[in-house]
Amino acid sequence: MDALQLVALVAASAAIAGVARRTPVPAPLLLVAAGLAASYVPGVPDYTLDPHIVLPLILPPLLYTAAVDSSYLDLRANIRPVALLSVGYVLFATVAVGWLAYVLVPDLPLTAALVLGAVIAPPDAVAATAIARKLGLPNRITTILQGESLVNDATAITAFKVALAAAVGEGVSWAGGVGEFALAALGGIGVGLVLMVPIHWLRRGLGDSLLQNTLSLLIPFVAYAAAEEVGASGVLAVVVVGLFLGHRAWQVDFATRLQEEAVWKMVAFVLESAVFALIGLQLPYVVQGLGRYGIGEAVWYAVGVFVAVVVVRFVWVYPATFLPRLSSRVREREPGVDWRAPLVVGWAGMRGVVSLAIAFSIPVVTDGVEFPARNLVLFLTFTTVIGTLVVQGLTLPPLIRFLKLPGRDRYAETLAEAQAQSEASQAAEARLEALLADERNALPQPLADRLRTVLERRRNAVWERLGAVNEVTGETADDTYRRLSREMIGAEREVFVQLRDARRIDDEMMRTLLRRLDLEEAAAYREEAVD
Repeated sequence: MDALQLVALVAASAAIAGVARRTPVPAPLLLVAAGLAASYVPGVPDYTLDPHIVLPLILPPLLYTAAVDSSYLDLRANIRPVALLSVGYVLFATVAVGWLAYVLVPDLPLTAALVLGAVIAPPDAVAATAIARKLGLPNRITTILQGESLVNDATAITAFKVALAAAVGEGVSWAGGVGEFALAALGGIGVGLVLMVPIHWLRRGLGDSLLQNTLSLLIPFVAYAAAEEVGASGVLAVVVVGLFLGHRAWQVDFATRLQEEAVWKMVAFVLESAVFALIGLQLPYVVQGLGRYGIGEAVWYAVGVFVAVVVVRFVWVYPATFLPRLSSRVREREPGVDWRAPLVVGWAGMRGVVSLAIAFSIPVVTDGVEFPARNLVLFLTFTTVIGTLVVQGLTLPPLIRFLKLPGRDRYAETLAEAQAQSEASQAAEARLEALLADERNALPQPLADRLRTVLERRRNAVWERLGAVNEVTGETADDTYRRLSREMIGAEREVFVQLRDARRIDDEMMRTLLRRLDLEEAAAYREEAVD
């Protein structure tokens, strides 16, 4: 893939993702469909997934952004269901789907079937969590899906390495497999624990938002490479570091946080868009490589494997949900669930680019030993990824609406936010009065009153969202305040531009003035951005 092809891929995928944001169709599904259609358009170059690029260069930043945005406390509170899905389910699916594929496909060795099972075991919850948030699913379900996607790739990659060694005759024992899994898991966590504190110390010590964000862009790659260098799981190292830095993000300055959020949103958007488009673009490659398997025969195998993947997830999810609740301690610690929540979690098992990248990393020949049915494994992986994204991705939103799961209590959340802001404002007011009482902090009365007004405005803003709305516009007082504030800032911005065009101020001064307005506008609309 040359530079022009890469630019074309990124530009086209970003444009399609932008269109998807204006339609009810989830962006991953539209991107995959566009990739499938483009794969047979004359003149479109071959975009073959390179596992040496996807795993070390694309996977770490995507995992890092997800980890930083995750709640360490919520994940810790839901560690049992997350572990059962990200570790237990992946291992169970590797064996169960692998055995079913072995039974279904004639002449497919059991070791090769287990490789296939490991490859398609880990769900990619990017699309599922996006849908969950958009439809307002309970926070616990969203946390479980997101937590599963953070760790399951590490489990699958390790299981894949063990199954691949067995498939090419390297004689891996059960004890050896367990040992490799333990080394990867404990080593990855250990590397993350070793790196997280020094990295956080370095971020705080740099004292420059530009340098801090440059370091931020390097962090996932450093953590992944360091863990892989010692034979540990780079995935887990990235997740541990990301969770720690996200939990401690309040300790860096505001400029770093503002820049970091914008930078990583852009990075995640570009990478996710390109990745899902790449999935669809693999169709010609996997079909051409079927070899001795006819397309009709391979399609029947694909349907069977897809059904197996869907059924096996439900076979695991329902017992894993309800059997632990036989313990009174679990029932006391965790909220009650009915049959609807595990149905959503079970149906949200969409596969993604990690499965394809692992499949493409299967060597044709290892130490003179040819991997059996490699092309068929690639085809079955591709069809499973496409099948789950299309079938489950399209039906998940209507399923969630049909089940009528209790959504997030927006009123309760706003009330809690208002109470928290009120307590914080009281502390800030006490601190302000103590500072103003010191003659070293003497201020003219208008400036002191301005500080008090800003504080009062911040305290009342959230409470106003709970109050009455304007009968004419349907806005709360807070909505109207923010809208008028934006209109005033817009008027100031136009004047600054006019003064620059008239050469009454230079561009540097205009940028300085505009940045002040941008910060004020960001502050005025911070609640809207959170919503």
